[in-house]
Amino acid sequence: MEPSVTRDLALAHGLTAEEYDRAVQALGRTPTYAELGIFSVMWSEHCSYKSSRVHLKKLPTEGRRLIQGPGENAGVVAIGDGIAAVFKMESHNHPSYVEPYQGAATGVGGILRDIFTMGARPIASLNSLRFGSLEHPRTRYLVGGVVSGIAGYGNSIGVPTVGGEIYFHPSYNGNILVNVFSLGIARLEKIHKGTASGPGNPVIYAGSKTGRDGIHGASLLASSEFDAASESKRPTVQVGDPFTEKLLLEACLEVMKSPGVVVGIQDMGAAGLTCSTVEMAARAGTGMEIDLDKVPLREEGMTPYEILLSESQERMLLVATPQTERRVREVFAKWDLDASVVGRVTDTGRVRVFFKGHQVADVPAHALVDDAPRYRRPSARPSWQEALANLDRDVIKDIEDGTKTLQALSTSLNLCSREEVYTEYDHMVRSNTVVRPGSDAAVIRLKGTKVALALTVDCNARYCYLDPAEGARLAVAEAARNLACAGAWPLGTTDCLNFGNPEKPEVMWQFERAIEGIADACRVLDAPIVGGNVSFYNETEGKGIHPTPTIAMVGFLEDVKGALTQWFRKEGDLVFLLGEPAGSLAGSEYLALLHGLEAGRPQPVDLAREKALHDLVRAVRDSGLVVSAHDCSEGGLAFALLECCITAPGAAVGAGINLEGKGRLDEILFGEAPTRVIVSAPPEARARLEQKAHAASVPVHLMGTVGGSRLTVVAGGDRVIDLEIAPARAAWRAALAGHLKS
Repeated sequence: MEPSVTRDLALAHGLTAEEYDRAVQALGRTPTYAELGIFSVMWSEHCSYKSSRVHLKKLPTEGRRLIQGPGENAGVVAIGDGIAAVFKMESHNHPSYVEPYQGAATGVGGILRDIFTMGARPIASLNSLRFGSLEHPRTRYLVGGVVSGIAGYGNSIGVPTVGGEIYFHPSYNGNILVNVFSLGIARLEKIHKGTASGPGNPVIYAGSKTGRDGIHGASLLASSEFDAASESKRPTVQVGDPFTEKLLLEACLEVMKSPGVVVGIQDMGAAGLTCSTVEMAARAGTGMEIDLDKVPLREEGMTPYEILLSESQERMLLVATPQTERRVREVFAKWDLDASVVGRVTDTGRVRVFFKGHQVADVPAHALVDDAPRYRRPSARPSWQEALANLDRDVIKDIEDGTKTLQALSTSLNLCSREEVYTEYDHMVRSNTVVRPGSDAAVIRLKGTKVALALTVDCNARYCYLDPAEGARLAVAEAARNLACAGAWPLGTTDCLNFGNPEKPEVMWQFERAIEGIADACRVLDAPIVGGNVSFYNETEGKGIHPTPTIAMVGFLEDVKGALTQWFRKEGDLVFLLGEPAGSLAGSEYLALLHGLEAGRPQPVDLAREKALHDLVRAVRDSGLVVSAHDCSEGGLAFALLECCITAPGAAVGAGINLEGKGRLDEILFGEAPTRVIVSAPPEARARLEQKAHAASVPVHLMGTVGGSRLTVVAGGDRVIDLEIAPARAAWRAALAGHLKS
């Protein structure tokens, strides 16, 4: 027997007292138990964005190639010749901490559905992962489970995972981050949207049967802090089946091929059947009548509440027409999938739900979506923020041995090779991957054309902790710089905004400042936001994560043959730095690793100069003047030079470098700053390269020559680094496995 709905029960569902009163007012009566479930998930932070929506409006969401911005299942950008790139990034943080394999796997499955529900075939995935300290007892277990979950789902469905990032920091000890991105390709005329138009049209449930997994995943797992009882939430984590998803993908794309067969389509992700019915109706200004007796179930005795709130995976909701209903069912039957007519579109503006002949819910779609609570929560700069900004360089002892310092950084947990992880992913399936994991950006060709897309994901959470606005600007700038280093210019940006408890003014201040930084950088760098995700309540027992506004960006290359990589290619080539050589210790990996300090204001980015640098890199690539390009970021100039020597898939090659200028050796070698790119070029290209750099007002410095078996660096007349490349490469490649096994 279903419980009686009371204010206390509503509070237990995550609603506030005021929100419960609003629900009662919207209905004009006390909700039924099923209706309480509907309001609790639709007005959860995860589904309604009630704490963030007023701020997200500041983001630039228009661009010359942008076709579909935020508000749909994924963003759409025109590539040319009638082809569209469809992409988005989302989080699956709390489920992955509770059950790492399935949490990560279903995160991949969910973002893939967001892509193919738009009518696009997924062609590539990325991920951005954050784990705690290796001293934490769960970290190794979580790393193994998450990586295996991503690999198990992505490899099985046949979508390559072509890049990503992994960082470790104690702030993620109790709350890891699993952000997943997917990119798909479609014809512009084949794009579908999640709208329920046409009163009288049939509503069709397709895909896996519904079970009890994932109930309240959106409202009570993803929209609240963790605590000592979080492990008990394991049953709310969904269970994925990539082989069923593959069938669902092919069935959906086949049924969407013919014009007019599908009126609207949306995956049943967070909040399951509830979210898909309500959002599709609200977008179209229509209503729906749903008969739960027609929903395919895999467990006996399920109640209306459970059926509506289940987050079972691999499910879609489609709206067809009376004339095309049979065709839809035939296609899904061909792929051995359930396809059942579970309701009809109405013109009432309400979603009415029936079970065993009785009405169990009658809710206004508009009130659940457009009239959901919106909060401008209190915001206050943390009292400790100013203290973080103070970095007394004079109390930090300068390095004495540049070689040993570089060796320590290159084998550190956050800078060593990620091969131990990405070799578990199939990054070559479908044979489109031109630049594999290990360079600044992955590059995917579009078969049948000469064009390609570059993909990257970036965020330095330490920068964002020290200065949220500047850190967010730097994240966008680095993503765009990585695309430029591949020879691409940006098409659009999707973000995953991971923060702590929004009810804390300090967290809201971090969030607001990060939004300002993202907006500034995306406008100047012509990289509009196409959509994304906000993940709040990333806290455990009151301790929040570093603010982590993850940025994923997609870029365009007119000719795939022009794709650049980061590694040196040929002995005798010259090595140049485009940008200023000076770096800053503030917020650097060097300062954190060797001095145990997270302090100082990150070196600010001049966005106009940053854009000029990107334009220059693309221009010298187009002119055939450079053969490699590498972003200089974490680890500073010395580590970036080492990466240029050791990251090639084939034989490594050394370089002899002579740095001009004087100053602190640690700043020169390991200080970090934006707007710097290392390029290599044939000697005969020097004059034209320098000429183009001067014309673009971008500083250019000849640093040395590619060649030999060692990386040597001279600074101020002294040889400060002398490192044999082969053993340095071996140590760099083996370090992550050693860290994880020790």
